[in-house]
Amino acid sequence: MKNPFTSIRLFYKEMMIELKKATWPTKKELRDSTVVVLIATAILGSYIALIDFSLMNGVELLTSWVK
Repeated sequence: MKNPFTSIRLFYKEMMIELKKATWPTKKELRDSTVVVLIATAILGSYIALIDFSLMNGVELLTSWVK
């Protein structure tokens, strides 16, 4: 039976090797990416709110005609 601690140690060692190969963003790149994500989130949220509001009013209008 294989020792589970050996597997965990091997996984940790390989993980650290792979993380050292990664290229990490600079503070400026990270800040710029964060700004882009926040702006995109605000635009998408506004678009979804506008569509939701329009559909809600459209359904209310159609149901008021049925009454």
